[in-house]
Amino acid sequence: MIGIDFTYLVAAVLFILGIKGLTKVKTSKRGNMLAAIAMLIAVVITLVDMQLKGTGIGWGYIISGIVIGGLIGAITARKVEMTAMPQMVAIFNGFGGGASVLVATAYFIPTAINNMFDISTVMLSMLIGSVTFTGSVIAFLKLQGWISSRPIIFKGNNIWNGLLFLIIIGVAVRVIMLGQNTPYGISLSFLLIGLAALLGILLVIPIGGADMPVVIALLNSYSGLAAAATGFVLKNTVLIISGALVGASGIILTTIMCKAMNRSLVNVIFGGFGQEVSKSERGGYKNVKESSPEEAALFLESASSVIIIPGYGLAVAQAQHACQELAEMLEKRSINVRFAIHPVAGRMPGHMNVLLAEANVPHEKLMDLDSINADFKNTDVVIVVGANDVVNPAATNDKNSPIYGMPILKAHEARSVFVIKRSLSPGFAGIDNELFDYDNTRMIFADAKQALQQLVLEVEEL
Repeated sequence: MIGIDFTYLVAAVLFILGIKGLTKVKTSKRGNMLAAIAMLIAVVITLVDMQLKGTGIGWGYIISGIVIGGLIGAITARKVEMTAMPQMVAIFNGFGGGASVLVATAYFIPTAINNMFDISTVMLSMLIGSVTFTGSVIAFLKLQGWISSRPIIFKGNNIWNGLLFLIIIGVAVRVIMLGQNTPYGISLSFLLIGLAALLGILLVIPIGGADMPVVIALLNSYSGLAAAATGFVLKNTVLIISGALVGASGIILTTIMCKAMNRSLVNVIFGGFGQEVSKSERGGYKNVKESSPEEAALFLESASSVIIIPGYGLAVAQAQHACQELAEMLEKRSINVRFAIHPVAGRMPGHMNVLLAEANVPHEKLMDLDSINADFKNTDVVIVVGANDVVNPAATNDKNSPIYGMPILKAHEARSVFVIKRSLSPGFAGIDNELFDYDNTRMIFADAKQALQQLVLEVEEL
């Protein structure tokens, strides 16, 4: 029907505009709203289309699902801490993959399918959806701290994963060759789902916490591809378009994340990065100088330019509001304050941007790596709040370092650097941070929120 197709087109355009809006902090809220409206239109018009075609709709189940799912989503969105946002995104990716598997299975079992293309799309939806679901669950458990965030590697894991994938492809081809959903074919499809679910676990278990931003972006892409495959199963245009958009944007974001770490996607998935953890105790450093908020305030008093570098420690301490309070106070003293954001700071793409936006930090104050790196050498004071690997000079100085070649924020080039951190423990990469030993670096060993609040009080008294 022309009216239905036109409405689907409107939803697709809104999806595209929504994703475009999400590329900038200033337009992200509007982009998110446009995407939400597009999804609402897509759901409503799909139900209308099914009703017009005389398809039996269990309205009681649909309304119950909308109410229950809506309540869960609303409560979760309001209660989840910003520090838990990465694992929330991870589990949402998993739900998307799981939904694709359920839809494909529900379509495949009762429907006589004789078209090879249709069966292929069903198998693809089951395969990608299952890998996405279990892989996302493992990512969630790692981020939540319920299982070790370090790589869990067993001997020959990549070889076994490769053999498992070949077996899955063989099962899928066998189902496709049967040409219809015979009892044998249905049994094989369930076997495919189980094997793909196992593959999802085995693919993510060996990946360490340092690579979680890449993993989340990649799983997001998988969930989009699963949705697109399901769109072909259901012959639903808007689901194909929206799934393809999510899949493509996820791949692009994954590529950006890999570039930010100077590593290939293959190395992220199969490299087991971070499995060797050095014991970075205080005695392992030779020139660490401990400081205090009082001393930092004195340096800030005579500064004309300040750069704040947030990291995951800021998220853990929920220190974004204290950070913004300090920035506002310094700006009132005519000090130029900016925030330097590394692409992989935190545990998901854009994690620091989201945190600082919550604290109403002006978007024009958030500077990416490329636009601010040249300014560090002309900066009086840099305050590193919970960041570690993204400011480690070993990435440029030590060819034997596992992070060598990774683009970093050049905090070490500033006149003075204050690092707010609970201890000298390493970051996700599991290596010492050379910045801590630099002559211009001083360590403030404290909770980030408490240290920043104390720093605000000290600046007020000056």
